Amino acid sequence: MGHSHSHKHHHHHDHNGRNLFISILLNIAITIAQVIGGIVSGSLALLSDALHNFTDVVSLIISWIANKLVKKKASLKRTFGYKRAEILAAFINASSLIIIAILLIIEAIDRFSNPQQIESNLVIWLSAIAILGNGLSVLLLKKSADHNMNMKSAYLHLLTDMMASVAVLIGGLLMKFYEIWWIDSVLTLAIAIYLVIMGWDLLKNSFKVLMLFTPDSMSVKTIVADIQTIKEVKNVHHVHIWQLNEDEVHLEAHIDFNEDITLSQFDLILNQIEELIFKKYDINHINIQPEYGKCDAKDVIVQD
Repeated sequence: MGHSHSHKHHHHHDHNGRNLFISILLNIAITIAQVIGGIVSGSLALLSDALHNFTDVVSLIISWIANKLVKKKASLKRTFGYKRAEILAAFINASSLIIIAILLIIEAIDRFSNPQQIESNLVIWLSAIAILGNGLSVLLLKKSADHNMNMKSAYLHLLTDMMASVAVLIGGLLMKFYEIWWIDSVLTLAIAIYLVIMGWDLLKNSFKVLMLFTPDSMSVKTIVADIQTIKEVKNVHHVHIWQLNEDEVHLEAHIDFNEDITLSQFDLILNQIEELIFKKYDINHINIQPEYGKCDAKDVIVQD
């Protein structure tokens, strides 16, 4: 069986781990301040925002642990190491995002029905501090969120909580100067709907990776057709294509050859396949089982 993999990846795990750790410390400080402020002011909004920040701390810790685990080397017991730790963290955090969104919707509806008068000055100041703290955390993670599901899940938690703090601030100002008590509920509901949309997208994508689905950007039939353009190849079958993590896409297939080729000939053909598949589809781990005249199923997809 021919096997190949390319290591043309760009890792930012050390950088990500540092930024995550700073964000954890910031959110712990914000949570403690908001709990104290919520109790002193009697603000349910502040206590609610403190709860959101606490869930951020938990999600960030999960992401930070996953970021550390992914660096561990493979072993006889863990031949892939912990390469999927960050995908699992993204799935857990995306699930919690949706749960939080549902709780926010319930809370917003309840507040809309029962608006409460609160001490707005403390709410305004503490929400402003939360915006600054979460805003800094968002900036720290923004770049990494573009290419890493784990970092994106942490980023979305922080972005949503920053938006919630903005809602609390706006609500505090409107309650202070105009006594519009229902505005906090409307803003909270809008944030929750946005959170469901973003959380569902991340949950769906991380679920597909965990379930070894073929990446959406790739067509198995097209890839098979490209490999079969190589003159020595008679048939490509028993194909599996899956994404292991953010950096690695794997292809596994059986190839039936037209002639009983030698191993050295197979190596040359394998190099040709690797170059074709990597350049065109960015698949960097290829596992090929060569066959000649073997009596087995020749379907592209074979039920194992």
